[in-house]
Amino acid sequence: MRLRDRLGLGERTQLRLVAAMEVLLVGMFLVGLQRGNTGILVNTGVAIAVTQLVPVLERDFGVQMDAGLVLWVTSAVFLHALGTVGIPGTGLTSFYRQVWWWDHVTHALSASVVAAAGYATARAYDLHSEDVSLPPRFMFAFILLVTLAFGVFWEVVEFTLAETAGVLGSGTVLTQYGLEDTMLDLVFDTVGAVVVAVWGTAHLSGLAAEMAARFRSA
Repeated sequence: MRLRDRLGLGERTQLRLVAAMEVLLVGMFLVGLQRGNTGILVNTGVAIAVTQLVPVLERDFGVQMDAGLVLWVTSAVFLHALGTVGIPGTGLTSFYRQVWWWDHVTHALSASVVAAAGYATARAYDLHSEDVSLPPRFMFAFILLVTLAFGVFWEVVEFTLAETAGVLGSGTVLTQYGLEDTMLDLVFDTVGAVVVAVWGTAHLSGLAAEMAARFRSA
């Protein structure tokens, strides 16, 4: 039984949660404008853009995603954006700085989305092409490697932006907290990848089939 079924989250409820988070993301973007905070503006702006990828995929490419997958992706970008904003009107202005476990949760969740995208794409090509055969053991290793590669790339981007901001004396869009933080980030990236590799692939079979069908009609 899927987690959403255990929690009693029907499709309508999931879509309502998605809509609520999208509205809150717009509100957080406005908070960034009010504060004049470039980091909040960029992170919430990217999160809003990601949420709009789903309707674009459905409208322009005919790839249908069920409500659970949409909620999964939206939750990942929403929690990341919320971490940069905190709760306006309270002393919590950045969950990343003030809540020790926030960074771990968002890295694991974001990594799981990257792992899901990597799996769905590879599996779609596997279904589409008779010349490609990707056994389960290979897919497990593939998911881990893709996710960790993206995680390393993300840490390099964080480091570069932080160093650039330090040289220019400006605020940074992403913050890098040192080597120990980087290692922990990669550990939780791995956790997200393993969760998808072990339990998540069954929930992504429908999306992979949709993508494979799109490849055939292209």
